Amino acid sequence: MSIYRAGYAEVYDLVMRHRGRDHRAEADALARLVRHRNPTAASLLDVACGTGLHLAHLRAHFAPVTGVDLSAEMLARAATRVPGATLHHGDMRDLDLAAVFDAVVCLFAVPHLRDTVELDRTVARLAAHLSPHGVLAVEPWYPPEAFVPGYVARDMVQEQGRVVIRLSHSRWLDDAHDRIRMTVHQAYADPQTGIRQDTATTELTLFRPADFAAAFGRAGLAAAHVEAEPFRWGLWLARPAGAS
Repeated sequence: MSIYRAGYAEVYDLVMRHRGRDHRAEADALARLVRHRNPTAASLLDVACGTGLHLAHLRAHFAPVTGVDLSAEMLARAATRVPGATLHHGDMRDLDLAAVFDAVVCLFAVPHLRDTVELDRTVARLAAHLSPHGVLAVEPWYPPEAFVPGYVARDMVQEQGRVVIRLSHSRWLDDAHDRIRMTVHQAYADPQTGIRQDTATTELTLFRPADFAAAFGRAGLAAAHVEAEPFRWGLWLARPAGAS
């Protein structure tokens, strides 16, 4: 069973709001990095925007703001969190909004791509939505050498009487050591509905810096990886080749 099952958006949102990521600080950092490269940047597209945790803060820096996500459930929550934002249901691998933006961001989504072919396709579609002086920001994840086989993580969240306990275990999926399988077990306790639990799996790709660099180059972008607090793994920033 996929981790992204019906009802997952509610639990995802609850856990992500308590997991230690400072979404406001990350939005502020993104705005600084984008404006350093394009001081007049106005419009922004958040690809794989999820429940709008970043978009809610990015709208303080950009207007108009647009989000796109593969999950209709995630978008429904984003619509409540970011009223007035334009939201689209879509897949980043074949994204076509018939519009361009001064900033395009894609945060913690790339690991869900299956291979470098899908990475190339996705980066090309992101590039197609950049204005001539636009800035693309993509968040990487663990490179293969940083992954710990058998890694176990846990979250426990309590909010307004609800409790979520989330346990995960990750292992190598292939001999090439660039794909992992994550098993997630979640238990929920709710004052109204009682206790329920489920276990699901998802597969993730650990892309190498060379994979990103090649994908940006093939998409006609000039790109560089930068250290960018508070993003643990920094960010890839890219612009159309030749943009001033």
